[in-house]
Amino acid sequence: QVQLVESGGGSVQAGGSLRLSCAASGYTIGNYCMAWFRQAPGKEREGVAVIDSVGRIKYADSVKGRFTISQDKAKNTLDLQMNSLKPEDTAMYYCAGGSWRKYGLVLATDEYSYWGQGTQVTVSS
Repeated sequence: QVQLVESGGGSVQAGGSLRLSCAASGYTIGNYCMAWFRQAPGKEREGVAVIDSVGRIKYADSVKGRFTISQDKAKNTLDLQMNSLKPEDTAMYYCAGGSWRKYGLVLATDEYSYWGQGTQVTVSS
């Protein structure tokens, strides 16, 4: 049974940093594409960053230069370092794991089979 469990969310002031982590069980980090998504109240879930099985990465324009996605295969975790946070980054953040795509950088929710429960990030001005 696949489980993805996010942690690291919290409340910070604008300009601050947070590091999210997604611990996987029953699933091997790095075998397929994985991504971080976020969803703010009243808005659709949007892709933040994706990494494929050979380490290629793509970011949403809104977070480029501020967020960094990475994989720790020894710990079997997917991480998201978030710097220079803005109030508009406030959302529930979700880790997502693919089950068939190894290559290519797609930030669409229907590409991912497995989802975590989410971790809340709140950025105050």
